[in-house]
Amino acid sequence: MTAALQPTVDIRRSRERYKTELSWLDSKHSFSFSHHYDPQNTHHGLLLVNNDDIVTAGTGFETHPHQDMEIVTWVLQGSLVHQDSTGHTGLIYPGLAQRMSAGTGILHSEKNDSWRVEGVSPHTDPVHFVQMWVVPDEERITPGYEQLEIDDALLHGGLVTVASGMDRHADASAIRIKNKYAGLHAARLNPGDSVLLPEAPFLHLFVPRGTVTLEASGKLEAGDSVRFTATGGQRITADEPAEILVWEMHATVKGW
Repeated sequence: MTAALQPTVDIRRSRERYKTELSWLDSKHSFSFSHHYDPQNTHHGLLLVNNDDIVTAGTGFETHPHQDMEIVTWVLQGSLVHQDSTGHTGLIYPGLAQRMSAGTGILHSEKNDSWRVEGVSPHTDPVHFVQMWVVPDEERITPGYEQLEIDDALLHGGLVTVASGMDRHADASAIRIKNKYAGLHAARLNPGDSVLLPEAPFLHLFVPRGTVTLEASGKLEAGDSVRFTATGGQRITADEPAEILVWEMHATVKGW
């Protein structure tokens, strides 16, 4: 029960993350992932994966399966081509939120080869994106896909809900995820800009780029994250151009 939770602010530094480094991939994991396993670091709230990925041009993740997972992708720089077994093909770029519901099972690939779908000359730019996995509140649903462009003016105006399954976000300009207890907010901050974090039993703040100051806790740099339990309402202020991603969660993973 939420009433039994003790208020905590758990800061995790960028250097503490697990790393997967390949010829084509630089990936940093906030939680246990793949062969990086720590039973004490499997999730926070409903969030199981927060991967910070950089993929070289012309390469990417080949077709692979997922099941019973809500996967949200947020691109910071460059573009990413998504293809899946339901017939969806999407080009994901900064400011466009994407959700894939794996449900009963889905195959998909993610590659840095946008020229293949745009019909232009190949480029050499890497793509930098954050991929986040949240458990659904119902298993074995029909797989699905959704993407939505978030207006840049909104992102510069404070925290914007970009993905949510919560009832109170039903009318927001957000993609829908299949968990009614979770929502993802994003903001792009100029130096001196500030936003207030929501209050919830579980919050996860990730700083994918820039440097910010968290009220009462100090400076957070790119790659740093904070796991809040039974708290919130703190102010985040940008020290330089920055971007933040905030998961608001009103439940946790049962049995983990």
